[in-house]
Amino acid sequence: MRKLDFASLQVRDLEVSKAFYTDKLGFELSEMSNPYACVFKFNKGEASFAIRTPIGNIDGKELGVGASLWFAIDEKIEELQSRLSEKGVTLIGSINNTPFGKTLMAKDPDGYTITFLEAN
Repeated sequence: MRKLDFASLQVRDLEVSKAFYTDKLGFELSEMSNPYACVFKFNKGEASFAIRTPIGNIDGKELGVGASLWFAIDEKIEELQSRLSEKGVTLIGSINNTPFGKTLMAKDPDGYTITFLEAN
């Protein structure tokens, strides 16, 4: 294995999560969406992932623990932080300086961590 080609997150409410990713985070829906999933394009369509209805029973399960998706951004991380804060997105801490660049983490409605990276 040499690279992750696609990621999919199971969510409790597809419409709530779809609104979060499109309206608050600015992701664009792909033409590949279906009744059980929403496939997204991000960052000029270069990265894609999906949210989907559960494959198995997730009732009573804590989602999002141990998972984090990272997305490279073209804008300044401070601008993104301001925009997300204005939209009421739950941010985890503040901007972090990492060996890869500056990161900012947000929580989605199911508790998944979405990390945005302004690369060095």
